[in-house]
Amino acid sequence: MAGKNINITLKIWRQKNSGTKGKIETYKLNDVSTDSSFLEMLDQLNEQLVAAGKEPVAFDHDCREGICGTCSLYINGRPHGPDTGITTCQLHMRAFNDGEVIYVEPWRSVAFPVIKDLIVDRSSFERIQQAGGYVSTSTSGNTVDANALPIPKFDADRAFDAAACIGCGACVAACKNGSAMLFVGAKVSQFALLPQGKVEAARRVQKMVQQMDEEGFGNCTNTRACEVECPKEISLENIARMNREYLNAKVKSEQAI
Repeated sequence: MAGKNINITLKIWRQKNSGTKGKIETYKLNDVSTDSSFLEMLDQLNEQLVAAGKEPVAFDHDCREGICGTCSLYINGRPHGPDTGITTCQLHMRAFNDGEVIYVEPWRSVAFPVIKDLIVDRSSFERIQQAGGYVSTSTSGNTVDANALPIPKFDADRAFDAAACIGCGACVAACKNGSAMLFVGAKVSQFALLPQGKVEAARRVQKMVQQMDEEGFGNCTNTRACEVECPKEISLENIARMNREYLNAKVKSEQAI
């Protein structure tokens, strides 16, 4: 069935950079196709602003296929908008009603400073990954084929589920504490469940948790908001696994003293 056109009011956060004060600005947008995606709607708004000689709204995006997590927006009080299990680029305007007022904001976190308007700096996630979110392997030509390592299907499935995390930051935006533990838990779990990740397990979890704390992310208080809003539906069990890995690593390091 063909879509229809709707008229909407947009309340969008505008901010030049993290060092300046931002504010909500109001825009009227007419004839928005309900078949268009949320980002296509923002494109339409920016075309209208440019035509009027005004500065377009800065927002981030890349693949527009729901696999990169770049399109992180806080829409009507929810990360990625009113639907579940999707990123912003997969949200369509049919989720909204004619005449509706839509609030669009950037992620809110000390660790995600605003670059401009709706774009935030999420390089803190990259630094957490660099601290230990990888495995070391020999590239001398004597590497072992991964398929030669027997892994129980149950463990492989759980590792793949954890690895589905795209690092968009919705978990942080949803958490009242600005916690990144679902992200870090997923990145720890994807290796903790596999034999390739066992060698550096203790170092990995301690380094990643340490970096997470240094970046200014808050602690988890088990509200489960992160799990609900995650576009890849990463399970909260990954936080529990990270806590176990961290406790084991600390015990082993103390015993070694």
